[in-house]
Amino acid sequence: MPNPSVPSPAAPRLLVSVRDAAEAALAAGAGADLVDAKDPERGALGALPEASVASILAAVRGRAATSAVAGEPEGAADLARRVAAFAGTAADFLKVAVPPNLRRSPTALAAAAGAAPGRLIAVLFAEDGVGPEDPAVLAAAGFVGAMIDTAGKDGRRLPDIVAPAILSAFCAGCRAGGLMTGLAGSLRVEDIAGLAVHRPDYLGFRGGLCRGGDRRGGLDPVRIDAGVAALRALGRRDAA
Repeated sequence: MPNPSVPSPAAPRLLVSVRDAAEAALAAGAGADLVDAKDPERGALGALPEASVASILAAVRGRAATSAVAGEPEGAADLARRVAAFAGTAADFLKVAVPPNLRRSPTALAAAAGAAPGRLIAVLFAEDGVGPEDPAVLAAAGFVGAMIDTAGKDGRRLPDIVAPAILSAFCAGCRAGGLMTGLAGSLRVEDIAGLAVHRPDYLGFRGGLCRGGDRRGGLDPVRIDAGVAALRALGRRDAA
């Protein structure tokens, strides 16, 4: 399996958020590059119980990289606590929301990164805004990756909220700082080509790959296949 932290010179890879072992097996079997354990019933970044994460990882069986969501902290102390609570899982990466106030607290960021060395990915919500300095701040604190996602699942997609120039600057800043980077937020398969131009390492999906586009519904094998095919086609085109 390719190192999931090494930026790809071609197309982004596919991150699929799953809520249980059955969905994990489906996503990994269909060709997802990163299987992300997340509870869609608990908001944008809902954490699953540790036992559920373990069953998801077992279902993946090394066929893809893995991540587990640690949730949305209520304050600086809660940031490190949430990460530490999931650091014992065998997931390759942990994802945690980092609101704007905590991005200005080097001590809180370093404590969180130190709770899961070499594994922590910051999730920045699009509605909060993304600053040009954010990637460098996160890299200095010890994070290994950063993603932009949407907090509100109200039908608006990431491209509806964040301008292309900001997305490009974010991805470029992450590359400069050695951070793995991802873009997510109510994405549809048809968003892939437009977002790939920003050169993220991953594009993250949940609702866009579910039946009826409902993120709380089950994953749709046909939609997953379409996402995998779209990304592979980009990779072949860029390699030509």
